[in-house]
Amino acid sequence: MKQLKGKRVLITGGASGIGKIMVRLLLEQEAKVIIWDVNQSKMEATLSEFASKGDVVGFNVDVSKIDQIQDTAKKIQQGIGVVDVLINNAGIVAGKYFHEHTTVDILKTMEINANAPMFITKEFLKGMLDQNSGHICNIASSGGLISNPKMSVYAASKWSLIGWSDSLRIEMKQLKKNINVTTIMPYYIHTGMFDGVQSKIPILDPEIAALTIIKAIEKNKRMVTIPGYIYRLAKLGQGFMSINVFDWFAGTVLGIYKTMEHFTGHKK
Repeated sequence: MKQLKGKRVLITGGASGIGKIMVRLLLEQEAKVIIWDVNQSKMEATLSEFASKGDVVGFNVDVSKIDQIQDTAKKIQQGIGVVDVLINNAGIVAGKYFHEHTTVDILKTMEINANAPMFITKEFLKGMLDQNSGHICNIASSGGLISNPKMSVYAASKWSLIGWSDSLRIEMKQLKKNINVTTIMPYYIHTGMFDGVQSKIPILDPEIAALTIIKAIEKNKRMVTIPGYIYRLAKLGQGFMSINVFDWFAGTVLGIYKTMEHFTGHKK
């Protein structure tokens, strides 16, 4: 099992939701935590709250901006050192039918959910390769396994993330590098991001989801769905059922296709 004590861990979107919970859990394990977040006030509040719990610093970064990613990564590499564990957690969702999306909705969703993890990883992977150790954890979504109305662009971003993340894992294995890659695919989590969602499948408790992710990193897990049966439902269902039957199963039996009907998202 991987020991996180003393490791430098960078979490994007670490000032709220499961990101903030993971910050606390990592500090409890005596990791050295680096937070990236676009919300300066939330980050300052999080740093103030956790200052007495351990070694934690924060950087105000909009991960949709490549120049901010590159500039901040350089500051960390020069001032702090090699990042041992990278958790690509930041994400957004628009929650509307595809024809209702604006150009900005589409661009921002893909930039933050799909492109940012690749650009951020690119900045920190060299250091991991040089020391021949590291761990990259990408927080995708079960929306990257099962299509869903009012989540088309979000699903596209998460399908992309899953494909890249697991391909990177195989590349590290082929190159015989001691760098692990974990892809996390959670169901809806009760953090506010998906407020209004109604689901037959229980919505996840954020504390349990965050702890599951940390445990997955410690155990060098490769692909993890939360709950675990989601992966089997998706893969077995899609593999053995016709499209019409799977639509009935996912849409009527599980009720997945109606979960976003009353979506509101974060309150402004």
